[in-house]
Amino acid sequence: MKLLFGNKKEDLLSRLKKQEPAAQKIFYEQHVKKFLSTAKSYVSDLYQAEDCVIKAFCKIFKHIETFRGDGNLEGWARRIVVNECLNFIKSHKTVFYIDDVNPAALIETHDEQPVFDFNAQDLLDQLPDAYRMVFNLYVLEGFSHQEISETLKISVSVSKTQLFRAKEKLRVLYLQQEKTMKNEHTQR
Repeated sequence: MKLLFGNKKEDLLSRLKKQEPAAQKIFYEQHVKKFLSTAKSYVSDLYQAEDCVIKAFCKIFKHIETFRGDGNLEGWARRIVVNECLNFIKSHKTVFYIDDVNPAALIETHDEQPVFDFNAQDLLDQLPDAYRMVFNLYVLEGFSHQEISETLKISVSVSKTQLFRAKEKLRVLYLQQEKTMKNEHTQR
């Protein structure tokens, strides 16, 4: 990331590491919408998601020196946002993980479904917190079940169960939303 300060091109990361407010403002403006979207996928309440993002930006700017440059700065910062959301959920809500699904039921089926216009965030917001956390970590963040197990302090089988149930719940919600939209369309 390059910024133009005066006549010199300077690296945004080096400016951030110097704790320069102008660089922090640019970084914030470039990423706040993406990070809020990420937070909303974990924390369904908009105001709580915004709080998580604000706390995450504070941590990002405070700990920018720890970024070694091995990967992408945005990815490193996004991980902080996700961790802040997980910390929020753990500290503000009681999340129950249920591990009583029949392993044979974990076989996925892929039925052809007609495509219609829908809001995925609305569907995710309707998932119970435990389902949403595991689903987001697995699908959006690319965590393995072992990593989810370690992050959330649950067993691998519970992680797999929660993901299966999240997918099933999303499928049901999707079909309900589709049926509602078809009914609205036929009433027009």
